[in-house]
Amino acid sequence: MNARTAEHSRTVMTDLVLPSETNPLNNLFGGELLARMDRAASISARRHSRRIVVTASVNHVAFNKAVPLGSVVTVEAKVSRAFKTSMEIFIDVWVEDRESGNRSKANEAIYTFVAVDETGTPVAIPELIPETDLEKERFAAALRRKQLSLLLAGKIKPNDATELKALFE
Repeated sequence: MNARTAEHSRTVMTDLVLPSETNPLNNLFGGELLARMDRAASISARRHSRRIVVTASVNHVAFNKAVPLGSVVTVEAKVSRAFKTSMEIFIDVWVEDRESGNRSKANEAIYTFVAVDETGTPVAIPELIPETDLEKERFAAALRRKQLSLLLAGKIKPNDATELKALFE
């Protein structure tokens, strides 16, 4: 199984915010944005693993900026780290200014997907090779997030969370 780069999994989805997708303030429903991010992350995970993938968790979502009716919204997803059968996908959401066309970051999220076979059994996936500084930063942070999640779930002991411990030494 050959390792892949983060760029190999890059997925970009651009769409328009329509009236049926907005709340009473004429901003994109949060759930609609979550669905768009889930679809982009799913494609990204599938591109990396070349397997069926399922959403395991939504680890982090930040709704930092409203996405108004009529906006052009772009969801960009890339695998930030691959583990044995799971992978973390980092998602950036951009909104274009209607008049200038300038893009600004509106939101971000981190999802975890698991690759499975036709029976739903988790399967091994390729390693990820980060290339850019941002990819390397997200790659390192993904391990800390995974250790924190396992620690909080009681699946590892504090002494086994080596990446987290290193932050406090």
